[in-house]
Amino acid sequence: MDPGSQFICASHLKTRRSFWVLGITFGIFVAIQFSALPNSSTISSLFSAGKFTLFGRWDFEAKNQSDSRTAGNPKNTYLVKDSASSSTFEDSRNSKLDNSSPSVPEIFDSSASNKQIEEFSSSIAPHASSGSVPQQLTVAFPPAVSSPITTSQINMDLVSPAMSVQNHEKHIMKTDEKGSLMQRNVSLLRNNSSAGHGKSSLPTSAVYSISAMKKLLLQSQSLPRAVIVKWNSTADQELLYAKSQIQDAPVHRNSTELYAPLYRNVSMFKRSYELMDKVLKVYIYKEGEKPIFHESILEGIYASEGWFLKLMESNKQYATDDPAKAHLFYLPFSSRLLQLTLYVRHSHSRNNLIEYMKRYVGMLGQKYPFWNRTNGEDHFLAACHDWAPAETRGPMLSCLRALCNADINVGFEIGKDVALPTVYVRSAQNPLKDIGGKPPSQRPILAFFAGYMHGNVRPLLLDCWGKDPDMRIFGRMPHVKGNKNYIEHMKSSKYCICAKGYAVHSPRVVESIFYECVPVIISDNYVPPFFEVLNWESFAVFVLEKDIPKLKDILLSISEEKYLEMQKRVKEVQKHFLWHADPVKYDMFHMILHSVWYNRVFRIQSP
Repeated sequence: MDPGSQFICASHLKTRRSFWVLGITFGIFVAIQFSALPNSSTISSLFSAGKFTLFGRWDFEAKNQSDSRTAGNPKNTYLVKDSASSSTFEDSRNSKLDNSSPSVPEIFDSSASNKQIEEFSSSIAPHASSGSVPQQLTVAFPPAVSSPITTSQINMDLVSPAMSVQNHEKHIMKTDEKGSLMQRNVSLLRNNSSAGHGKSSLPTSAVYSISAMKKLLLQSQSLPRAVIVKWNSTADQELLYAKSQIQDAPVHRNSTELYAPLYRNVSMFKRSYELMDKVLKVYIYKEGEKPIFHESILEGIYASEGWFLKLMESNKQYATDDPAKAHLFYLPFSSRLLQLTLYVRHSHSRNNLIEYMKRYVGMLGQKYPFWNRTNGEDHFLAACHDWAPAETRGPMLSCLRALCNADINVGFEIGKDVALPTVYVRSAQNPLKDIGGKPPSQRPILAFFAGYMHGNVRPLLLDCWGKDPDMRIFGRMPHVKGNKNYIEHMKSSKYCICAKGYAVHSPRVVESIFYECVPVIISDNYVPPFFEVLNWESFAVFVLEKDIPKLKDILLSISEEKYLEMQKRVKEVQKHFLWHADPVKYDMFHMILHSVWYNRVFRIQSP
């Protein structure tokens, strides 16, 4: 390198160091001020009056309350930012509904009080994902509670590159008995374990390993929660009884139905499923206009929400017309149809989608007492579109949300929310077409991936392994009728790579199981389906995105004996991922419903 270039590099390095020092100093100052002053008055004075951004998470607009209510606008402007969307969107934190956008269809009487809806929404702590700090820690670390699983234990399983001081602070908001918001900071101590793992062009962010996720699940099930229920019901007592029965489940031996290694605790799962089958009653709201409500898309990548909605509304065993008997309340909407109906192309804003769902919930709260009894904690939804975490912000965050986009970093809460399987259904008439695969002896390909080069992970995967003769790593494969070429590769591979695109979820996870290929999941912070009961590490391989350069070594380190056992387990777990026009025991419909039931049971508190 010539002297001139050396001088320029040295100057740039010196400048960057100066910015880092200034940034870290400012971050420490803000953190100290925030923790020292509960009302954050000093911090707010650092920003311009009227509107400011706090750590990139929320924008607050200083408006006169009576003026905002008169205008019928929400008091807070919600941040609409979802890195997992299937299209590129600008940060719309400052955007409002455009007058040129089509009006939100009326779903309830327009004379309903905007003031009541606003007060209802503002009574719930607004949650939003910053895109860098996991949201489920709200459950994992309630204040003043001791637990055998400590923060440091969970942090030992965190993998994080160098992070700014700002990203080390977690601001958690809870609601006390008077409805006021309590704030506290949880310092996330993370291990810098990125050194020595090869070059990577991936962005830096906090990463939870699968073992850290398991610990968070245990935390959520064991720690008490400050939830105020306005009155107790018979259904609550039945849930408490079910909880005790599941916790004290008799030991279950292997049977033809359930293969024990697939489950975290096969005895608890069996007992829980039996009780669900015997006890569970679901009330389905009739309100909501088509196509957003009560309508199903049964083909394509978002088909899971459509199949579940269709089968739930036609179910005779679990559905009840008497809400007093209900253990769960179902919000029968389609996140895909919500997007198709209301999103204004090129508007770069989903505010009207979020507002539409908030108004729907506000209407339910005005018309019925059931939502208000538990603040929506016994309500659930199933939504598969990438935008579903954004569409269900505001009051719906208290629901049990079954989401395909099960990303910790965009607000998925382990132990409350349910990871919905993403299934690409090619034929609504025959969703099980082509299922099955070749025996291990007829799988000459070590690993296979093909798909669009969305996001950062797939291009790196292709760059590292696209030319390796043992690995079949491609971009988009040429279209063949029935996708035969793609399916044949899956059926002929030992391992099928399930790499994230824009969002963490991918239909390849379920496709791997369909075609009896061991899934290799490369998607940081993705919570796999039915995480509450399935022991995913027994039949799938999890590779951190930063370890893509070591992928082949990781796969070759798995012994033939272990591979054969994993492949056998993939075949065993397959029955949990199948759609049937008439649901059968342990299939996809029942497993989704069971995960919702299971999380509700373990979140119920004794009076």
